[in-house]
Amino acid sequence: MRTPQLRLWLACGLLSLLGHTALAQPDLSGRLGPAIGAAVQAQMDAGALPGAVVLIGNEEGVQFRQAYGWQALQPEREPMRVDTVFDLASLTKAVATTTAVMQLVERGKLQLDAPVSRYWPAFAAHGKDAITVSELLAHTSGLRPDLDTTPPWSGYQAGLRKVIAEKPQTTPGSRMVYSDINFIVLGELVQRVGGHSLPDYAERHIFKPLGMKDTTFNPPGNWRPRIAPTEIMGDGTLLRGSVHDPFARRMGGWAGHAGLFGTADDLARFAHAMLHVAAGDADAPHGPRKEPSRAYPLLQARTLGRMMNRYSPADQADWRGLGWSLDPPWQPQREALPPLGMLDHTGYTGTGLWIDFVNRQYLVILSNRVHPRGLGDARPLRRQIQALLSTQHTPLSRAQVEAQLASRWPDMADTAKSWTPITQPTAQSATASASSPTVLPGIDVLRQTDYAALQGQRLGLITNLSAIDTKGWRTIDRLYNAPGLQLRKVFTPEHGLNRDQEGRIDSSVDTVTGLPLVSLYGKQLRPSPDTLKDLDTLVFDMQDAGARFYTYLSTMGEAMQAAAQGSLNFVVLDRPNPLGADRVGGPVLDADLRSFTAFAELPVQHGMTMGELARWLRDDIHTRTGLEVKLQVIAMQGYKRNMRFTQTGLDWIPPSPNLRTPTTALLYPGVAWVEGANISVGRGTDKPFEWVGAPWLNADQLQAALQAENLPGLLINTAHFTPGSGPYQGQACHGVMFKIQQADQLDAPLLGLALARTLHQLNPGFQLDKTLGMIGSRDTLARLQASEPLQDIVRSWQDRLRDFMTRRASYLLY
Repeated sequence: MRTPQLRLWLACGLLSLLGHTALAQPDLSGRLGPAIGAAVQAQMDAGALPGAVVLIGNEEGVQFRQAYGWQALQPEREPMRVDTVFDLASLTKAVATTTAVMQLVERGKLQLDAPVSRYWPAFAAHGKDAITVSELLAHTSGLRPDLDTTPPWSGYQAGLRKVIAEKPQTTPGSRMVYSDINFIVLGELVQRVGGHSLPDYAERHIFKPLGMKDTTFNPPGNWRPRIAPTEIMGDGTLLRGSVHDPFARRMGGWAGHAGLFGTADDLARFAHAMLHVAAGDADAPHGPRKEPSRAYPLLQARTLGRMMNRYSPADQADWRGLGWSLDPPWQPQREALPPLGMLDHTGYTGTGLWIDFVNRQYLVILSNRVHPRGLGDARPLRRQIQALLSTQHTPLSRAQVEAQLASRWPDMADTAKSWTPITQPTAQSATASASSPTVLPGIDVLRQTDYAALQGQRLGLITNLSAIDTKGWRTIDRLYNAPGLQLRKVFTPEHGLNRDQEGRIDSSVDTVTGLPLVSLYGKQLRPSPDTLKDLDTLVFDMQDAGARFYTYLSTMGEAMQAAAQGSLNFVVLDRPNPLGADRVGGPVLDADLRSFTAFAELPVQHGMTMGELARWLRDDIHTRTGLEVKLQVIAMQGYKRNMRFTQTGLDWIPPSPNLRTPTTALLYPGVAWVEGANISVGRGTDKPFEWVGAPWLNADQLQAALQAENLPGLLINTAHFTPGSGPYQGQACHGVMFKIQQADQLDAPLLGLALARTLHQLNPGFQLDKTLGMIGSRDTLARLQASEPLQDIVRSWQDRLRDFMTRRASYLLY
């Protein structure tokens, strides 16, 4: 096993608490920067977020700081800045409200085990008299997640009246239910016992002492140009500088649960202060604290220890401390450690802060994933960046982690011992949480077996960024850090390791692991004997597109032949067919038309996973060459053939630059039919394979003709766009856009057939003959040239499709 050790203690200049540097250390930037950038870009491509700011630091200062993408997409694009101000959403709970409450506890103004009604008598109404301050902080109060918004109400006092009218839904202390109401109450307690409203208290006692000059509630108007906007509301109003949370917005722009705005640098100042609390205040005198100072910049160490201990019920998988979530430190074997040593919190708008007190490191990820239409998802990026950080630390055993925590906070020892490791849940098991994926891909199944199929072997891995596990780890990093095996080199397909390149690709090095990257889309398409001479096994793990002409299938086939020639084992870690593995259609490839975009005699939409295709190719290779492929497929768990990708629960990582979303993937086996001709399929736009056009097309005419075909599951509208690559790059194109209305009804090969025939019928200059490579059938091309009815052409496919289906049945795994 090899584990790279991140030098967390490199000097980057001595930093004072109030003089936090903004410079990134070249060590961390060079090692993790490319991988972090690729992860962010992939999520931007997928439409998960318009951009992000990522900052990593330790108690010496900032190690990495970078802005990506766009601060705003509408009404016009604005580049992301490292000093962009974000609506921090529920980070308000952790950074402002919890810190204020715990300071007041230290000053003797609040007691954690006291009933809330001691400080706010009216709160006791409707059975809330027993709820304690600590139960609010730990989300075990029994209160609902949110207030009602109907009938309409507004004003801070109106919100408090709504809180008073609430009734507990469960017995206080019995169950953890994340609740904004809890922190609305805590925000009011700060005002009642602290002498100032929460915004004023936080400014005096947290933000100003720490130099957090870009953090506030209700930011002033002159901040607007660098505030990341959030959602466009139903009335067309763009929220920019106004809090996104509807309850905080009704209550005057802030409450204890939401309303805080801030920057990555300011959150770094806060995290830096928290690390210094842990390191420098361990032997602080017990007793009421005074104002924040350089010696005790934020809290006492013993207070931090209380916050880091478990307050949620023991039978719940997700542990919570006081005001924060609890998680294990970043480690290669993180899942085997108790959820102690890290405080973290996320925000609905796409924000997050993680503070690891074992490795003494912190992470800030800020995005406005709700911009512009309330969609997006920041969770995949959070998982991936944390996984990358986990690879960089020398492994610590559970005993070592527990001992380190107990040496600072003795009470944590018993808490750590109370945690029982949970065997990684199988898909759809009773122990899986609500956020667990429905499907476990092959890499997760392999991990369950402690990599039994690969033990003792020297490996080469064929992969790209689309191959991650359910925790966000790249398959590269899992195998590189796995005990009992040696990952020696990585082979990359078209578009490279980070799936973001076009054209031929040179070999290079993976900056995270230092492993050589051997390109299989450059001077060679197949691993050479020289690159395989020190290997026992080739492992293949990539997300396929489900279409015959997607080249990752060809890369797998070429590699299988090379493995057979070199007497290597070949292991496929299976993944879902994003189209659903129950759909088969289109013409079967003519045998003499085999090429790198047509590796096997398959229909356009083959309805097989990569593991199943590998079983097919094993026999196909033997029939054609006599070579024996020593194949093993690590099948998925929980997968059903009729699943579309969005039903698997897995994170979507675009496998190539223009296959951006699951929607794109569904359209790809149809729209790509015409890609070889003089037509743009939207490459270099925000909607590749959803837009089709050319400068010479009549958009209205094309839309009407395609609409008349009554293609199932589709809405077809006119479109006007300017592609950034491919045919007609930089030229205004006119055509159509496809919107999937019912995915289960979509017939992508029929769409491709209709598109090719319609373009041929309407435009004599359309180069129909150049679509042969994608269509793969001379008979189908001839029928298109003759403008035969669509259903007649579809019927012409059926004999070969029946033969294919008969043969296919013996290779299916699901």
